[in-house]
Amino acid sequence: MSTLVPDRHTPSTPSAAIEVAALGKTYGEVPAVREISFDVRPGEVFGFLGPNGAGKSTTINMLCTLVTPTAGSARVDGFDVVRERDAVRRRIGLVFQDPTLDGYLTAEQNLRLHAELYGVPRELVEPRIGQVLDMVDLADRRTGKVMTFSGGMRRRLEIARGLLHSPRVLFLDEPTIGLDPQTRASIWRYIRALQQNEGTTIFMTTHYMDEAEFCDRIAIIDRGEIVVLDTPEALKAAIGADRVTLDTPDPDAAITALRERLGIDAELADGAVAFHIESGGSFVPRLFAELDVPITSIAVSRPSLDDVFLRHTGATMRDAETGGRAGEMRAMMRAMAGGRR
Repeated sequence: MSTLVPDRHTPSTPSAAIEVAALGKTYGEVPAVREISFDVRPGEVFGFLGPNGAGKSTTINMLCTLVTPTAGSARVDGFDVVRERDAVRRRIGLVFQDPTLDGYLTAEQNLRLHAELYGVPRELVEPRIGQVLDMVDLADRRTGKVMTFSGGMRRRLEIARGLLHSPRVLFLDEPTIGLDPQTRASIWRYIRALQQNEGTTIFMTTHYMDEAEFCDRIAIIDRGEIVVLDTPEALKAAIGADRVTLDTPDPDAAITALRERLGIDAELADGAVAFHIESGGSFVPRLFAELDVPITSIAVSRPSLDDVFLRHTGATMRDAETGGRAGEMRAMMRAMAGGRR
């Protein structure tokens, strides 16, 4: 990996690429992030999984020195995000959730502008541009204007731009949002390739369950708090039981019958009745025999990250996002009402 101008105050190599201790952010009386703590290992792909409004982007903004924390501390590549902002910024790349490329410029011109902003030595600019464009498979579109690129191509170019100055840590805020499944899979191939070829530590946020599966470890964040953190495999294994989902015209009656007759705590998730139980497949005949409510369909699945999210938050990702949007609307209405006083 190419090296930029060294920092005279470079600390010894940190044991963690990112260290977060009781980090919090409050806007007025509203907590966006509630004193979270975690570490990210060097060279790791670390994912923040949670619904919109959970505190993912606020956390990234604090780690990237764009927002000042109101509690706790954080270090990126050994540097404090409040006291040593310039050193942190030299060592990170950031791909925002919203597009930030200049559509009137070519891919190469966008990258050269970034190189100038980050002070990449002139002798490194040309080879580095070629390297990152090759990495994201855009070498043949080097002189093409960004306005002619597809959404997936623009996202790949933004990732290339974030890598241009050889960052130690690359932050990706919802890197595949709005892209079709095929393009999302392609983006993930590039992310894994840059991790392996560049040794870059990657911190990303997502609300896509299938994307979180690609991470080495994930932290599930809900309402500003980390509720659980581990590898995707370990989180799913901890659930243990199968998930049984049944459709019925009377879900309330089904939930009551499951509790009273079979001793099972079920809940409504995405309009269906869901619960967890060992050996779900062999349990299905008993449901039809003992449950005196009509069942229109039934499905049994092995534990997924959605099950993990449900177990630790009490809601599915979809329900959590709906609740988050409703909460944001209520907060906005309260703020507007207060401003009229």
